[in-house]
Amino acid sequence: MDVLVVNAGSSSLKLSVLGEDDTVLARHHVERWDGTPDLDLDLPPVDAVGHRVVHGGTRFTEPTVLDDPARRGVEELTELAPLHQPRALAGIDAAVKLFPDVPHVACFDTAFHHTLPAAASTHPLPREWRERWDLRRYGFHGLSHSYASRRAVRLAGGGRRVVTCHLGAGCSLAAVHDGRSVDTTMGFTPMGGVPMATRPGDLDPGLVLWLRERLGRDEVTDGMDHRSGLLGLAGHADLRDVRRVAAAGDPTARLALDVLVHRLRQGIAAMTASLGGLDVLVFTGGVGEHDAELRARVVEGLAFLGVTVDDDANLAASGDAAIGAGVWVVTAREDVEIAAGARSALAVR
Repeated sequence: MDVLVVNAGSSSLKLSVLGEDDTVLARHHVERWDGTPDLDLDLPPVDAVGHRVVHGGTRFTEPTVLDDPARRGVEELTELAPLHQPRALAGIDAAVKLFPDVPHVACFDTAFHHTLPAAASTHPLPREWRERWDLRRYGFHGLSHSYASRRAVRLAGGGRRVVTCHLGAGCSLAAVHDGRSVDTTMGFTPMGGVPMATRPGDLDPGLVLWLRERLGRDEVTDGMDHRSGLLGLAGHADLRDVRRVAAAGDPTARLALDVLVHRLRQGIAAMTASLGGLDVLVFTGGVGEHDAELRARVVEGLAFLGVTVDDDANLAASGDAAIGAGVWVVTAREDVEIAAGARSALAVR
């Protein structure tokens, strides 16, 4: 079964066609996409379309065929992922217009984390709130964490306890035990966890309440979605720009790097505690795969977990590679995970 994989980002649209053996038969990257359903692209015929959808709530815990009720269900979750869900819906509409006669399947970033034990997924909030609004730790980047953890174990020749670090514009860590997610850094929305390009990661809720009293809901929401993280610390959202400015002596950029490293070390140690130990540490995502200096600094502070980085291997890493004792870089392949999800959903239809 040839599958078109649709991954709609905040401003771009990535499409790839994967054959039976996950060979890439075609690939298109629309760098600046305004969400229009009218796409003039030369794509080969496909048997199905798989879509990345960020939030599945408690309803969608596995790949789901996109009939009308399922699409409405995806749309109803928009308030939980306001930056991501509308773009996924726009991607669905565009792909349906391109391929109206084949099945479309939604694959959810939250689904991988539905296996979190209650101790990890439950927010310590009033019971009536939790039950009324399904307040829980959902976790995100599940498609990436699932693929990276499985791929790393295969490359390493085993390992039951894996911590995966998906680092890009959005960042999250996951604790994976025997292929199942048992903890993760993001929570109810994609705003929590470790610092990101423009999102702050975890904050004292009292600070958020204090700010809302003074600035109002809309300004605080916009500030935490679009003006925090690396951008808020260093004036740049792209880590490459932060490094360039830091190298020129900017103290705010140096602080931003220090904060990121500190929080990543904290997060990895916390994920390791949830696993009861660490067999494999994995870096993936655009930053995780390409920033050797960040990887080295993070792992340097984690020697007590039994992981180390080999400087030469780390600098030379390209594609899937071991970069030290128990540490791997894995190329993100959410497209492979989505294609597999689409095939599995249609096989049991």
